[in-house]
Amino acid sequence: MNDDLATLQARIDRTNELLTRMLAEVAKTPSTHAIFVDAGYLYAATGRLVTGTEDRRAFDLDAEGLIEALIDKARQIFADSRLLRVYWYDGARRRIHTAEQQTIAELPDVKVRLGNLNANNQQKGVDSLIRTDLESLARHRAISDAALLGGDEDLVSAVEAAQGYGARVHLWGIEAPEGRNQAEPLLWEVDSQRTLDLEFFKPYVSRRAAPAYDVGATRPTRENVRFVGAQIAAKWLSARGRDALVELLPGHPYLPGSVDQDLLVEAETLLQYSLRGQADLRRALREGFWEHLRTQY
Repeated sequence: MNDDLATLQARIDRTNELLTRMLAEVAKTPSTHAIFVDAGYLYAATGRLVTGTEDRRAFDLDAEGLIEALIDKARQIFADSRLLRVYWYDGARRRIHTAEQQTIAELPDVKVRLGNLNANNQQKGVDSLIRTDLESLARHRAISDAALLGGDEDLVSAVEAAQGYGARVHLWGIEAPEGRNQAEPLLWEVDSQRTLDLEFFKPYVSRRAAPAYDVGATRPTRENVRFVGAQIAAKWLSARGRDALVELLPGHPYLPGSVDQDLLVEAETLLQYSLRGQADLRRALREGFWEHLRTQY
């Protein structure tokens, strides 16, 4: 009987020793964090904060400098942790990198994930990409902390998934000139909140200079402008495909604001003439755009 007790005690002692050694190893292993950036939110919120507009074409973003600043911020907050990488989520036509997105993808410690863009330049599939990465990294214990720069309520499920595997999710927001730019349910769900202010972003965002056109240039005819509208429509359809056309047609004769603005900017470049304040030429431009699209349906 005493031998059995001695054997049992030896096993218990051995188990305790193994547990002690395992805990010591865990204590020596540094924690790991990652940064998750919803680029759609970033561009819209920083554009409005610094330049007063959410239109990406109206300002330049020094993505490399800003990413370095975000990494430095995380290093201060997670002082005893190492960076896994920065995940950059954005939308692109047919999920094909733009030149800017390709440049970002080539940065060290940055992984670009692309959702799609619909005819209205709205991101599709980005939130599900964020959820997939957050959940997978948390499940495999690849990260202990996630800094999430975003504001969409659809990100709540991503936060819950990561927390379910023991990761802590820290929401980073961008100062809003007025009101809020992050959904309340998202604010309620995360483990901590932090707002980055105007001074943080000002060095990395600058307004683009408006193109200068010769004020003495000859005013184009309505037919010339209609022809340019048709040209742009052909290019638009080639880049976006028939699915985008089917999505756009129900709005005829109106164009979504983002598409209309793209049309205006490209037409002014081709014509080398400003169409601002030229209501009749703007109508001719849209007519030419629509006429070409409708002949292709």
